[in-house]
Amino acid sequence: MTSTPAPVVDAVRRNNVHVSGNIGGRPIMFAHGFGCSQEMWRFVAPAFAADFKVVLFDHVGAGGSDLAAYDRGKYDSLHGYAEDVIEIIEQLDLWNVVYVGHSVSSMIGVLAANREPARFGALVLVGPSPRYVNRGDYFGGFEQSDIDALLDDLDSNYLGWSSAMAPAIMGNADRPELGEELTSSFCSVDPAIARQFARVTFLSDNRADLRAVTTPTLVLQCTDDIIAPLAVGTYVHDEIPGSSFVLMEATGHIPNLSAPDQVEKQIRAFLA
Repeated sequence: MTSTPAPVVDAVRRNNVHVSGNIGGRPIMFAHGFGCSQEMWRFVAPAFAADFKVVLFDHVGAGGSDLAAYDRGKYDSLHGYAEDVIEIIEQLDLWNVVYVGHSVSSMIGVLAANREPARFGALVLVGPSPRYVNRGDYFGGFEQSDIDALLDDLDSNYLGWSSAMAPAIMGNADRPELGEELTSSFCSVDPAIARQFARVTFLSDNRADLRAVTTPTLVLQCTDDIIAPLAVGTYVHDEIPGSSFVLMEATGHIPNLSAPDQVEKQIRAFLA
């Protein structure tokens, strides 16, 4: 009896992958955070197009991804998202990848690079957090009760939560249009998928994965970041062997929108 071969996964279609820039250049891959899409990189990614092969994608459940590909079992941990990243890289046959991950995608990139280190040449972690909940001597920025209340609010009124939280996450209160854009982005995500992704994001603990990183890594930190405070960024830097750390002239949690020039500048300096 012959076994049926596993179906070939079209990761490019599933994750709405767009490749642009210098097709013969070194690949640079931008990964978005919770409640967002590849659109959040529109002020940063084009700046690399002349020198790099630019790869943008949406996590399943976000942006233009294939919603039919969403599997609650697979995406019940960040490892499912890391598997997608690897499948994209393998389908495009990318090597020496510069992976730029924002927020939760920072840890997704850590997991992917630890699994397939030969494919990755650099990690840039923007506002990373390996664990959001305080535990013992570890400060993640939130008590368990805070996260429980946040998740309860998500369950009861996702759109209301988005309208209240997005401006606070964005920061930069003097530029309300940024908070309004993040609110719209949050509200465009399927609420059921967003709720599960939030649970996976805020309840994960990837601290033990940091010391296993062998890929050269840059940690980019903002001030006044209520999601990933300064102490968290320095913890990530201290735990990843040989990593670099930069405290940017940027505030809030979404510098790819609020301070794209700073993000570009620090990535270029690191790669140089």
